[in-house]
This record gives sequence, C-alpha cells and structure tokens, in this order.
Amino acid sequence: MTQPGLPRPNFWRRASSLLYAKPWLGVVLLLAPPLLWLGVFYLGSLLNLLFYSFYSIDDFSGQIKYELGFSTLQQLFTSSSNVDIVIRTLSMSVAVTIACAIIAFPIAYFMAFHARGRTKAIWYVLVLLPLWSSYLVRVYAWRLILAREGVASWFFDTLGLRPVLDGILSLPVIGGPSLSSSYLGMFLVFTYVWLPYMILPIQAALERVPRNLIQASSDLGARPAQTFWRIVLPLAIPGIAAGSIYTFSLTLGDYIIPGVVGAPGFFIGQVVFTQQGAVGNLPLAAAFSVVPIIIISSYLMFVKRLGAFNAL
Repeated sequence: MTQPGLPRPNFWRRASSLLYAKPWLGVVLLLAPPLLWLGVFYLGSLLNLLFYSFYSIDDFSGQIKYELGFSTLQQLFTSSSNVDIVIRTLSMSVAVTIACAIIAFPIAYFMAFHARGRTKAIWYVLVLLPLWSSYLVRVYAWRLILAREGVASWFFDTLGLRPVLDGILSLPVIGGPSLSSSYLGMFLVFTYVWLPYMILPIQAALERVPRNLIQASSDLGARPAQTFWRIVLPLAIPGIAAGSIYTFSLTLGDYIIPGVVGAPGFFIGQVVFTQQGAVGNLPLAAAFSVVPIIIISSYLMFVKRLGAFNAL
C-alpha cells in the first residue's frame, strides 16, 4: 500500500523497480526474442529436415511417402555414387583447411609480431579487401583467370612453363582440360575465398601470446626455433582450430564454387540443391543435409578440446 499523499506508482515505475530488484529478469527479457527466433526457425527447421530424411519417395507416383523408415538413409550409404560424393566433398574440405592453415600462419605471424601501426592497418586492409567484393564476382573472376586462355595460362606461357602446366593438368584426379575445369582449380578458388577466415583467428591467437614467455625462453637459452615450436605454436593451436571451423564447414556446404569452377562431379551442396529443386526428392536432399550436420558436430567436439571456441 502506498502512503497517503504519495502518487500511486504506475506500470513503468513498478516494472523498473522489479527489474532493479531482479537483474536476471532483464537478461531473460533481452534474450527471449532471439532465443525464440532461434528455437522456432532454426532448430525447428533442422528437426523438420531430420524428419524428412526418414521419409521416402514412391517409385510409382514420385510423391513423398510420409512414413518413417530408413530406406532413404540406407540409399545414401549403400549407393556407391552417393558415398563418392561424400568422400569427394570431405576430401576437398580437409585439403582446403590444411592449405589455408599453411598459407595463413606466416601472414598472421608477421601481423602479430612484426607489423606495427600503419603497417598493421595496411595488412588488415589487404586481408579483408577480398571480402569487400561480391562472392559471386570473385568466383567468376577466378573462372576467367583459370580458363584455358586466361591469365594463369598466359603466365605459364610467358615463363616458358607450359609443359609444367600441361603435366599438372594430365595428373589423375586433380587434372582436367584446364585449370577452370579441374579439381585443382576448384581447390585454388576455395583456398583463396576462405583464406581470410583462417588468417584472422590465427592472428588473434598470436596477439594473445604473452611476450614475457618469449623473452623468458630467450633468456633461458632457447633458440628461436625452439621458442616457436614449444611456445608460439602450441599457443596458436586454438586460433588454427577456430579458423579451421570456418574453412572446413564453408567448403563442406558450398555449392556455388563446385558449380562454376572445377571438374564434373557433384558435391554435397550441389546434390541438396538439385534434389530439392529440379528433381524434387526432398527426403534424399534432407538425408544429404544431415551428413554435414553430423560431420560438423563431430568436428566441433574435436576442436573444442583444442580451445577453438576461446579464439573465436
């Protein structure tokens, strides 16, 4: 009850007093809308996708049979062509992740330990500059660069290395008629497109390496190589793991680059796009979509042990 002569508190005053007395209530009110959105539209769609993978297509009518079963999942893992698609996509994802880590580490190391002031700002701009242009523009630009009459072929011809290029293109699996029609060309485009996502997490992890540890290592007589292998590299592993989350998952689910650059052969993203679009086989598309979810979930559990989430 209010005291005589004092104004009765209105709704907003009562709400303010309640939020002041119970701070956790304000946090709940702030997080409720995004969590509701995430739960309904994201997790709900994933559950719906999971249920569709247990349905099947009627061979006679071509309609979806809404009866739970394992025939579609069995088709996914028993068909040699489907298994080849999964292996092809997984192999490309692993290769791109390893290449990005090898290329990104020296750049991130230089940015963290040697670049200062304006030089570091310029390096940040150079790393982020490709992201300022459209993803599709970059992919189609690389298709022109890697074409038979493109810049890459001109470069090899100018240096008199055409036999080397022809020898590379004649290799099994990675070769093809031209770089733009080979898995090697696809690998180059994937590596270029996702490289900034590997550089920045590694650079952030190296920035957090205590400089006094490096000085102590030098004072105790360790050579620079010993300091790198025993101090710098172990402390940079969380950044490498964090960057690998981006490069691995983005390559695993991409369907544009394999459709524009590379040798014939479906990737998981292309199969999902084709099956749910032109073919209309939603159960098989859902079954293929579950494969990256399982792989990424397992990979996240692995990199969590390496401290990847601390470097994101």
